[in-house]
Amino acid sequence: MGRIRVLLAGESWVSTAYHVKGFNLFTTSEYQIGIEGLKEALADSEVDLVHLPGHLVPTEFPMSADALATYDVIVLSDIGADSLLLHPDNFVRSQRTTNRLRLIADVVASGTGFMMIGGYYSFQGIQAAARFHRTPIEDILPVTMQAHDDRCEVPEGFVPQSVGRDDHPVIAGLGADWPYLLGFNEVSARPDADLLLSTGVDDAPLLVAGTHGKGRTLAWTSDIGPHWLPPDFIAWPGYARLWRQAFTWLAGR
Repeated sequence: MGRIRVLLAGESWVSTAYHVKGFNLFTTSEYQIGIEGLKEALADSEVDLVHLPGHLVPTEFPMSADALATYDVIVLSDIGADSLLLHPDNFVRSQRTTNRLRLIADVVASGTGFMMIGGYYSFQGIQAAARFHRTPIEDILPVTMQAHDDRCEVPEGFVPQSVGRDDHPVIAGLGADWPYLLGFNEVSARPDADLLLSTGVDDAPLLVAGTHGKGRTLAWTSDIGPHWLPPDFIAWPGYARLWRQAFTWLAGR
């Protein structure tokens, strides 16, 4: 059936530090990406991961259904709605451009898989600035979002909880001994969706599966790497199996 092509948009950032030394001040900046663990987990698998860093999303994320449909699965991870909505032709030059949130919804309805992974700029995110609530992205996900900042920090850690769906292809064979996580975005599972894992924190969902038209959808409300997903979780053998099975299921394989 061929290899599985996954487009993951987001998961990069630039950090700037201010250094004050007496009278003097200087700054340093560092570019970072958050998918090193995922890339390693998918090595030698049937999944071809194409990473589109956050700073390239406004200009390089596909603008047509034909271009987007070359991928079997689309993933948004820690990238806000504005980065998809505001192409420079629109924001800088006041031209009409494609609504890429609606474009994603259309290709998913036609059979492409879609997943949102949690983070500070996923779902509603920090200060509700990710802004996916009441958009076509919320419409296609198997969860509904809060209208406010939806981050739930759990510094003491929580362990993913089984809800009796351990036979689902996404989590089959992973058992009950999961490592801990440190936070998630608070959402609600839709009544017709499949809740696969709970956070155990007020029964908030961790992993939810669903469909939109001909496409399959997933919501993973925690992170794909630090800080909510610690290095010990990445080192756990189930980490690679989870993502390989998730992308395989989303692709309809």
